[in-house]
Amino acid sequence: MGVDFGRYRGSESKFSHWLRRRPRPQRNEGDETAREALLLAVAQAGMPIAPAAHPVGYRCSCERIGCPTPARHPISFAWQTQCTTDRAQIERWARSQPQANFITATGMIHDVLDVPLAAGTQALERLLAAGVDVGPVARSGEDRMLFFTATRGTPEDEDEWWPCELDCHPETMDEHPGLRWHCRGSYVLLPPAELPGELDVQWLRGPENPLPDPLTLLETLTDACAQYADTADQSDLDHDAVTWPLSR
Repeated sequence: MGVDFGRYRGSESKFSHWLRRRPRPQRNEGDETAREALLLAVAQAGMPIAPAAHPVGYRCSCERIGCPTPARHPISFAWQTQCTTDRAQIERWARSQPQANFITATGMIHDVLDVPLAAGTQALERLLAAGVDVGPVARSGEDRMLFFTATRGTPEDEDEWWPCELDCHPETMDEHPGLRWHCRGSYVLLPPAELPGELDVQWLRGPENPLPDPLTLLETLTDACAQYADTADQSDLDHDAVTWPLSR
């Protein structure tokens, strides 16, 4: 399921094969079987999941007119309690909703460090070259990369929780330009997922890779994001951006 980047050879970057936009094939029975297996692998790794909307052309399958995040949000407002690792429930969802994407709720078992694709590509090369255990990594659309890590933990005192919103408001962007830390109260779209415009979300390193401590990745990711912010056109940086909407 995951991709061994170290096996790629040649003058072309070993990541470029995964970062190209590829035509979306029509799903068949084999695709559905593979999709279900990937979802179950995520659940087996302890990451809870729930159904999400899917694209209908360039629109969202939800009933909301002008949905701001088409095919990127949960179906249910109760997604936090709906998320599960139960195999039987996931099989029912996958078979009864064959077009549905899925989200995974962060902050329980795992967090996700969400960075610009260019910064993530650079950071991933550096981390793998240094022999760091990176863990699962996904490409989301054509502009983001998701690093799955262990969560910061479940403190005995609920007041010690660090809510995800603190990491995605504009006042924090100067310190961590482009970096979003999905923890409690957030979620990310889970591979394999389809997005409008023939985009998708796919694993670069699959869920069979153990979740690393986020602090082992944070410095490299922050440095790569800072370099990205320095070199990118500032008009392309959305400093008002937030993580996936906490409701739809």
